[in-house]
Amino acid sequence: MKLIQIQRDNLLKPLQAVTGIVERRHTLPILSNVLIERKQDQLLLMATDLEIQISTTGQAGQKGEDYAVTVSAKKLQDILRSLPEETEVTLDAQDSRLQVKAGKSRFNLQTLPAEDFPKLAEAKDVSCTVRLPQKALKKLLLLVQYAMAQQDIRYYLNGMLLVVESNALKVVSTDGHRLAFAALAIDQGQRNQEVILPRKAVLELSKLLADSDDEVTVEVAQNQARFAFSNIMLVTKVVDGKFPDYTRVIPTNYNNHFSIDRLRLLQSLQRAAILSNEKFRGVRLVLTENNLRIVSSNTEQEEAQEELEIEYAGAALDIGFNITYLLEILNNVDSEKVDCAFGDANSSALITIPGNSEFRYVVMPMRI
Repeated sequence: MKLIQIQRDNLLKPLQAVTGIVERRHTLPILSNVLIERKQDQLLLMATDLEIQISTTGQAGQKGEDYAVTVSAKKLQDILRSLPEETEVTLDAQDSRLQVKAGKSRFNLQTLPAEDFPKLAEAKDVSCTVRLPQKALKKLLLLVQYAMAQQDIRYYLNGMLLVVESNALKVVSTDGHRLAFAALAIDQGQRNQEVILPRKAVLELSKLLADSDDEVTVEVAQNQARFAFSNIMLVTKVVDGKFPDYTRVIPTNYNNHFSIDRLRLLQSLQRAAILSNEKFRGVRLVLTENNLRIVSSNTEQEEAQEELEIEYAGAALDIGFNITYLLEILNNVDSEKVDCAFGDANSSALITIPGNSEFRYVVMPMRI
């Protein structure tokens, strides 16, 4: 029976929106599949990895019989990508096969029953709901997501803390070596709620959110968070754990500080990184009056030096950092200048944006 007849792009775009979380190899074969469900003239696509679920709805064209099937997300996506734009695509379901027809091309794909597809149960205990522009949430996530841990045994660090307060939405991430904090003022009278979002959900959300004023609705429950925007619903389980007290990590009383052009500092660090040790990625920042010297070296005794004139009247300092941590912050903020503040050679550095009290980046020093 004919499931849908649709323009290639009208199927490929929603398919790409949901398949980012699909794992290529899985112990459960159905988790490599996408659920395609037709209800009258509505089309639903859904993918899940049991922790995160993304679904999107759109028009299926002419009305037809209700039907649902699951098919390999990767194979269907590759087939649609390989077809010319503006191609008319027909999906026909027959027994345990899905036939994709486009012009004189035919592709027969194996299917698995839709009733076996494991949908996440919807949490009923939503404690707070926040609505904000998509671009505001996207910017907030991009300011902190690079500081999430990747495969830390402290599993609660492999994610991002989302804090909803009555007048602010806060996001925090840390891998134990650096910490990024960003906040956004909201005026929605919410009760305080904290959840840790998994790393994969945060990265997927950053990709899917648009740079537009269109609204995203954020719903937070005790063990689940939901994000609804642009016909997309992303549902994620939250990480069970206690996030470190970030307020104790952010220094407040540093006297040694300077302001510098962000791109100038970024380009100097990028050049210095060429000759940094590939394993330890160390760089030395040597501060003297009105001068910043950036020094890196490697095991072959090669060395790079950069000198920048700055307005600095604090104590002389020689302090080491992982250069990757400095490059990532400078690549992810879009301000013209950044403020850098230091305690002593054994204390963390604090990087902020001039005129923005809602962003903090703390990076621990390293011995070089």
